[in-house]
Amino acid sequence: MELRTLRYFLAVADELHFGRAAARLHVAQSALSAQVKQLENEVGLVLLDRSTRHVELSEAGRRFREHALRITGAASNAEADMRALAQGLTGRVSVGFVGTATYDVLPQVARRVHDELPDVELVLRGELLSPELYAGIESGTFDLALLRPGAARDGVRLRPLRTERLVAALPSRHRLATGETVALADLASEAFVIHPSGDHSSMHDQVLAACGRAGFRPARLVEVGETATLVVFVAAGLGVALVPEPVRSLAVAGATYVQLADPETVDLALASRTGEPSAAAARVARIIGETVRD
Repeated sequence: MELRTLRYFLAVADELHFGRAAARLHVAQSALSAQVKQLENEVGLVLLDRSTRHVELSEAGRRFREHALRITGAASNAEADMRALAQGLTGRVSVGFVGTATYDVLPQVARRVHDELPDVELVLRGELLSPELYAGIESGTFDLALLRPGAARDGVRLRPLRTERLVAALPSRHRLATGETVALADLASEAFVIHPSGDHSSMHDQVLAACGRAGFRPARLVEVGETATLVVFVAAGLGVALVPEPVRSLAVAGATYVQLADPETVDLALASRTGEPSAAAARVARIIGETVRD
């Protein structure tokens, strides 16, 4: 039993006239009649009562029409869903965000995807460190990830998004918190609140490299996993920190952000697996790129 045969039957059931149904379907009336007769042979029942003057649905025809409508409707829905999937208008896309991008990029991307791609299931995870995000791309946990680019990795493609200035996060009562800028060297004696060392965070090495260019290495490090916690620790007076400028949107009472006198920067990139992404992931990646540029 073919979908085409069911659609032929439904056309005759709607028109109750073989000639009109054939014209509607753009087929020869003889071919249409043969298809309906074949369908009746398959089900073993007469579906249409025919006479020289009119065509009517039999009792079996009326019942079969309901089945045919459900089957052809489901097929049409499946075809439409596959077209939408191929066009990136539906599907599931998982995106991970490094801590700083969690605060400014994630909310904007979520709103735009909701508005522009309402049938795409967007799975978001924020406040992650770059090594976790790289691993998530490699394992397939994430389709896309906003992270701090590091050494090239097989199977991971990076697209630069923006360069962010580092700012000093100081306790609001700190002697240097009221200035327009602060020289990084003036923080040489301070404890630094910093992301974990080793393979846990790319920011750890970048902050220490900035301090090295200013001529010192912090005497004491206080390691924390999340950027929000880092700022809370600064507000509590446990040390100072260097954070990307978008962290300014994380307003924590007791913490003040001050520009560095000698700019230091870090990069933000969009990671994906090599090869062709799903159509939905490609659409979300485009939205992320536009959001960051805006």
